[in-house]
Amino acid sequence: MSAPIEFYFDFSSPYSYLASEQIEPLGARYGRVVDYRPVLLGATFKVSGLQPLVDVPLKGEYSKRDFDRSARFAAVPFVLPQPFPIATVGAARAYLWLKDSDPQRATAFLHAAFRAYFVRGRNLSENPVLMDVLRQVGVDPEPALQAIQQPAIKEQLRAQVDAAVARGVFGAPFLFVDGEPFWGHDRLPQIERWLATGPF
Repeated sequence: MSAPIEFYFDFSSPYSYLASEQIEPLGARYGRVVDYRPVLLGATFKVSGLQPLVDVPLKGEYSKRDFDRSARFAAVPFVLPQPFPIATVGAARAYLWLKDSDPQRATAFLHAAFRAYFVRGRNLSENPVLMDVLRQVGVDPEPALQAIQQPAIKEQLRAQVDAAVARGVFGAPFLFVDGEPFWGHDRLPQIERWLATGPF
């Protein structure tokens, strides 16, 4: 079986959300599954010297327009939530905790969490919202919230972020196909060509 598409994401990244709505059908056309890996953009920004797009003078206003236009172009529902961006540590830990025991449910949680934030404008950093998303995918939220406060899951996320940075991940979405790095949802056409015909 061909290697999976490695998909690094942050739940606070609009472009990660847009790509997450398209990458699985794209991969399936070429016999590839998607291996989702959460990162924390705040940690990558500290290393790269970057900052959230909306905080960059001039570029910030453009980026808000581009979020909307890119979503319309992809025919993906989107609202720019408030507040934006948010801390996504809890959601990232919940995803990792689920992935260890039930990868399919973890993927369902990923999509439900992204849609809660970028379609319905619900703040994932708030525990009641996170609990609602967990319930939505059939997970009892109380043990989940207890689990994501345990040292082991905290260390797991920390180690994953460190490994991503060491690998060169500096933004999201950041994808690897056969070891080749692609940054940004706008690289999906390049990824499709790579999958269809091989390296170019």
